[in-house]
Amino acid sequence: MRKSLYGITLAGLVSSYAVADTFEQALQSINEQDLRSHVKTLASDKFEGRQPTTIGEAYTLEYLTRQFDAMGYTPGVDGSYLQPVELMKIEADPNMTLDIAGDKFEYKVNMVAGTSRESELVELKDSELVFVGYGVNAPEYDWNDYEGLDVKGKTVVILVNDPGFENPDGGKFQGKTMTYYGRWTYKYEEASRQGAAGALIVHETEPASYGWSVVANSWSGPQYGLVTEDGNQSRVKVEGWLSVDAAKKVFSKAGLDYMEEKRKAQQGPYAKAMSSKASISIKSTMQKSTSYNFMATLPGSKRPDEHIIYTAHWDHLGKDPSKEGDNIYNGAHDNATGSAALIAIAKAFAQLETRPERSLSFLFVTAEEQGLLGSKYYAEYPVYPLEKTVANLNIDAMNIMGPTKDVEVVGMGKSELETYLEKAAKRTDRVLVQESRPAAGIYYRSDHFSLAKKGVPALYAKGGSMPINDEIAAYRKKMSVIQTGCYHQVCDQYRESWNFGGMVEDSQMYFEIGYDIANSDDWPQWSKTSEFQRP
Repeated sequence: MRKSLYGITLAGLVSSYAVADTFEQALQSINEQDLRSHVKTLASDKFEGRQPTTIGEAYTLEYLTRQFDAMGYTPGVDGSYLQPVELMKIEADPNMTLDIAGDKFEYKVNMVAGTSRESELVELKDSELVFVGYGVNAPEYDWNDYEGLDVKGKTVVILVNDPGFENPDGGKFQGKTMTYYGRWTYKYEEASRQGAAGALIVHETEPASYGWSVVANSWSGPQYGLVTEDGNQSRVKVEGWLSVDAAKKVFSKAGLDYMEEKRKAQQGPYAKAMSSKASISIKSTMQKSTSYNFMATLPGSKRPDEHIIYTAHWDHLGKDPSKEGDNIYNGAHDNATGSAALIAIAKAFAQLETRPERSLSFLFVTAEEQGLLGSKYYAEYPVYPLEKTVANLNIDAMNIMGPTKDVEVVGMGKSELETYLEKAAKRTDRVLVQESRPAAGIYYRSDHFSLAKKGVPALYAKGGSMPINDEIAAYRKKMSVIQTGCYHQVCDQYRESWNFGGMVEDSQMYFEIGYDIANSDDWPQWSKTSEFQRP
């Protein structure tokens, strides 16, 4: 009997999968029945939304252990499947009010605030507000909103996204395609480097690519960060968001017109003192805990020291005890689907009679929803040397809208991995297209980004938007109504009515990509125009 560190006892399993004589047999073993079963289990109420460090994590890791034990995989982390990730959980007391120039803003109604510092109390007391445009310091784009400013001890107000989004014809940044400078993570990081005391990002649905409810749900409740030596004291005291209506009120109180100031910020580096002051007290409880990345490896037959790493995040948002009725954020689409695909792809590789020449590792990371923390930790403390990691193939929130004629490439044109993707897509007569929402900056919002920043070529692709026939088009129209607004909401639940045809296609496509790279001598490279390169 196997007993995990969580105290859940499991029977040891042995490999029971049939051997596939050919690549084609292994490919076809990726099927709807298996994918549906995995998604249904991982997104069930029993798993309580798969929040890190909860019983939901325990059930998830045990489920993955069962699957990979049965497939005969090698535990990837010194004889274990689990890589410990030290997290600091910080939960802000929701009884807070942000006071700006005498106006009160309410938690989750029109503002959200918290801290990354390991401090029971952080405060802003009459902190001067400074509007810093997009809060960007980008030498390669000849843009610095902080140039000549001293914001030490002050609170910066920052627009969401980057300067190219609403001025795509102005030759700024990459137009509608978001760069990393548009991500909220970057904006807090840069404000911290500038010495600000607080940073407030103005939320607008279109440039953010998600509604206010996503902000309210994702940035409230327990927030996780990696444990650091300085307890994150180098971060700004207060990290927060303002709704656009709240921001307009703040600007008006300072004698400024929000839309006019925003227009100026789009034309070039821009900042302006706001003649208003902010005050807020945030009380937090803290708890250090350990979550886990899960890694399983199929050693290569000829070059086992060279690795292709598949990634997907296993975590979601857990549950909200204060919410009446259904309070479990099951995370079926995001990302039980991606986790299910990795299991199915791993099973296909395990069935091959002849193992691929290079090693294949399957990395299920924790705390993606808290800022890609699990993948960030792996990138800092890799199990296998990054210089021996040939490629990263990432899967996140798979296609539940039925088979398509196209494949969306997130961050199209970044690396030679797209050559392998194009070959695999042609198997089902599909064409590659740019992602449908480049302004959302999705390439910087999933786990491959952590490895890309370290120089590992990383691919993220998914089912497109062109249905294969009228029947699928009708299904997509109906299902879109059902799914709209379910991102990071309790309605992201498994549905029997989901069409898994697209998931099967995409999973098989990802299997073929990994298979081809694993049996090749190639080392795919970043494109010359990419911001990522191997060290």
